[in-house]
Amino acid sequence: MNDSRPVLPREQGPAWPGVRLFATTRAGGVSSGVYRSLNLGMHVGDDPAAVAENRRRLRAQLPAEPYWLEQVHGTRVADADREAVPAPADAAVTRVPGRVLAIMTADCLPVVIAAEDGGVLGAAHAGWRGLAAGVLEATVAAMASSAALRAWIGPAIGPAAFEVGDEVRAAFAAVSEPPPGAFVPSGACDGSGAPKWLADLPALAEQRLRAAGVRSVVRSGLCTVAGNDRFYSYRKEGQTGRFATLCWLQP
Repeated sequence: MNDSRPVLPREQGPAWPGVRLFATTRAGGVSSGVYRSLNLGMHVGDDPAAVAENRRRLRAQLPAEPYWLEQVHGTRVADADREAVPAPADAAVTRVPGRVLAIMTADCLPVVIAAEDGGVLGAAHAGWRGLAAGVLEATVAAMASSAALRAWIGPAIGPAAFEVGDEVRAAFAAVSEPPPGAFVPSGACDGSGAPKWLADLPALAEQRLRAAGVRSVVRSGLCTVAGNDRFYSYRKEGQTGRFATLCWLQP
């Protein structure tokens, strides 16, 4: 890796010994229009040549090519050390130093989970469906670590911007009682008269992480809707790009 190259704008994660993690922003790339500028998603309708150049610029900042996933809002966890070309998955784990895990988002939660002994690392894409279905619990289970775990919840849609229907609240309540303030009435109703809610995805994710045995949880506190000048937001923009959260174990 050539450290003399200009560093892309980024949101740095916690300074954990033995782990590097950060989220890209939408700046520093060559995409234009609704995708401006560092769109890393090949699947959103952007010019493939522009995305390839954006990924090349990102790769120059990393120890290896990112382990890109085909994310489908599910709970499957890929083993990045055994699956060279992973089947569709919404999380991945590695025990190999320098292997870069990548999660692409534009409102959903990117979650990095690391063992405190530096032995294993996981990264998950958690939209509300995957979160309710157990993608974070599946990631913790796949890590199979006896060491204490810690997690970082990266930039994602915030509680003031994420209005959902009653079916979303019900999906979480069917598993466990949501934490206080995780669902606040928005004052609106859907076509059938059911109430709508402002949902706090980071709070729901923290509850699930701690219940799965994660000892320490750090939230970025960054909203992709309120911070749409820095991050892509599908909820706000509709057609838009994707930024990435990247992490790896250091040798």
